[in-house]
Amino acid sequence: MRSLPFADPGTPPLRGPVTLLLWLARKQARVLAGAMFFGVLGFTCSSFQPYLVGHIIDSATESGLSRTTWTWAAVMAGVGIVWIASNAIGHRWDITAWMHAAFRTSQLVTRTVARSGHNITKELPTGEVVSSVANDTMRIGEVFAVLGQTIGSVATYTIVVVLMLRQSLTLGLVIALGLPVVAAILALLVKPLQKHQKKQRDAQGRLTTLGADTVSGLRILRGIGGEKVFTGRYRDQSQRVRQAGVDVAGTQSVLDALQVLLPGLFIALVVYLGAAEALAGRISTGQLVAFYGYASFLSWPVHLLVQSVNVVTKAHVAAGKVVKVLQVVPATGATGSSAAMPPAHVPLVDETTGVTLEPGRVLALVSADPDESARVAVRMGRFDDEAETDTPVTLGGVRLADLDKQELRERVVVADATPALFSGRLAGELDVRDAADRAALLRAMHVADAHDVLESLPDGIEGEIPEKGRSLSGGQRQRVALARALVTDPEILVLVEPTSAVDAHTEARIAQRLTEWRRGRTTLIVTASPLVLDHVDEVLFLDDGTVAARGTHRELLDLPPDAPGGQEAARYRRVVGRSLAEDDDTELDQELDALLGANAQEGGTA
Repeated sequence: MRSLPFADPGTPPLRGPVTLLLWLARKQARVLAGAMFFGVLGFTCSSFQPYLVGHIIDSATESGLSRTTWTWAAVMAGVGIVWIASNAIGHRWDITAWMHAAFRTSQLVTRTVARSGHNITKELPTGEVVSSVANDTMRIGEVFAVLGQTIGSVATYTIVVVLMLRQSLTLGLVIALGLPVVAAILALLVKPLQKHQKKQRDAQGRLTTLGADTVSGLRILRGIGGEKVFTGRYRDQSQRVRQAGVDVAGTQSVLDALQVLLPGLFIALVVYLGAAEALAGRISTGQLVAFYGYASFLSWPVHLLVQSVNVVTKAHVAAGKVVKVLQVVPATGATGSSAAMPPAHVPLVDETTGVTLEPGRVLALVSADPDESARVAVRMGRFDDEAETDTPVTLGGVRLADLDKQELRERVVVADATPALFSGRLAGELDVRDAADRAALLRAMHVADAHDVLESLPDGIEGEIPEKGRSLSGGQRQRVALARALVTDPEILVLVEPTSAVDAHTEARIAQRLTEWRRGRTTLIVTASPLVLDHVDEVLFLDDGTVAARGTHRELLDLPPDAPGGQEAARYRRVVGRSLAEDDDTELDQELDALLGANAQEGGTA
C-alpha cells in the first residue's frame, strides 16, 4: 500500500470523461495489473470447482474411495486454498486501486479549486464543486475497485465455455450463447438508469448549492425575515432530489430483480437439458453435477458484469462533472511561465501608482481611500491576471503575469484584511508550508501579540481551532492570521490592515515587534494608523492614483504647507488625523464600556 495523498497527482487530459478514466488507469497500471492478475486467478480457481466435483463423483461412482478419487479431492483442496488466498490478496489490490483513483481525483479537484481563485465560483455553483469532492471522486474510484473482478469474470467465462464444449456440445452452446443474451437484456436497462442517475446528480448539486448559500446568508435572512422563503425553496429542491432518487431506485430495482430472475430461469433450463442428456446416457452423473455447477457459477460473472456496467455508468457521469471542474482556468492563468524568475532582492513595483518596494525596507502605504491602497497590495500578489492587465506589477522589471506562480508565491506573500481561518490544530493553521518548528511558531505568535489565544486553548499551540475560528474574537482571528503570514517568512511580505481589529495598546506592541522582526526584509504595511506608521522606515502616501508624497511619518507630519510637497503632506496629515481620531473614539468607547460594566456590577452587589 502506498501512502496517500500523492506528492504530485499529475496533469490529466480534459477532452472528456473517458479520457480522464483512461488516464487514471494508466497512472496506476501496476496496481491494476496486480488486481487483474489475482482477479483472474481467483475466478479461474472457482471455475474449476464444478469440473473437479464432477470427476470426484464419477470416480467414486466407478471405483469407490480409490486412490484416484482421493487424488481428485486433493487437487480440489489445493485449488481451494489458492482460491482463498488469491481472493484475500486480490481484495487488497482492489481497495488499493479504488483509493488511488479516488484520492488522485480528489487531489486534482482540490488543487484546481485552490489555484483557480474566484474563477471557480464564476464558472460553477458551489454545490457542484462540493459534490465533486464528496461524491464524484468515490464513484470514479469504484470503477477501478471492480475492474480486477470484471476481467477475471470475463476470463472465467471463456474457460468454462471451453470445458463445457469438450464434455457436451449441446449444453456448451446453450451456456455459451444463452448467458450473453441474458446480459444483453439486462444491459437494456442501463441507458434509462444512466439518465435517471444524471438527473439525480444534477438535482443533488443544486440542493447542495442552495443549502450552502442559505447557511452562509442566514444572518441576513433573519434580518429581512426571509427564512421561511428560503426554507421553502430548500424543501422544494429536496423533494426534487427525493423524486430523482425514487426514479433511480425504480429502475435499479427492476434491474436487480431481473439479475436474479433471468439467470435463475437459465439455470433451470440447463438443469433440464442436462438431465435429459444424462437419461439418454450421453453424459455421466458427475458431468450433470458439473454442468449444474457451471450454470450456477456463471450467474455470478453475469451479475458482476451487469453491476460493472452500472458502476461504469455512474463513473462516466461523475467523471464528466469532475472534468468540468478541472477545466476551470485559474484567475492567474495556467501553470507555467514565459520569463525567468528575477534574482532575489530586487524591487517590486506597481507601475500604475508608482508604489515601489525597495529591497530590505519596511514601508507603509497610506491612502485617503483605503480600498485604493488595498487594491495596490492585492495586485502585488498576482491574484487575477485579467483584471490586472491594465495595472501591471513587475518584480525586477519582469511582469508578475509572466512568472511562474508557484515560485512567485514562495517569494511574495500578501495577507489581506479578511482573517480567514480554517479548522484544525493551531500549529497546523500557522504552518501552512509545513516547514517551521515549534520555536518559530511561538515567535510569530509573540510578534502578533497573540499569547491570549494560546492561553484560551487547553493544549496551547497544539489546541484545536473550530471552523472559521469562531471560538476566537475578531481581534484574535486577525492576530492569528498575522502570525500565519509571518511564519511563511517570505522575501517580500505585504500586510493589509493587520491591526485594524485590536485596541491601541495591543496595536502599539504589534507595530514595534513587527517592524523589528521584519527589519532588513522587504515589507509593505497598508494602514493609516499612526501607531504603526511611526515605526516603519518610510511612508508612501497614495493620492489620486499615484504616490504623491513619501518620507518618514515624522517628516510628513512636520513638513510646512509652503514647502515643496507641503500640500500633499497636509492631505496626509488629514488622513492620519482622521484615523487617530477614530482610534481615540474607540479607546474612549472601550473605557466607557468598562466603566459602565464596573458600575453595574457594584450596583448589583449593593
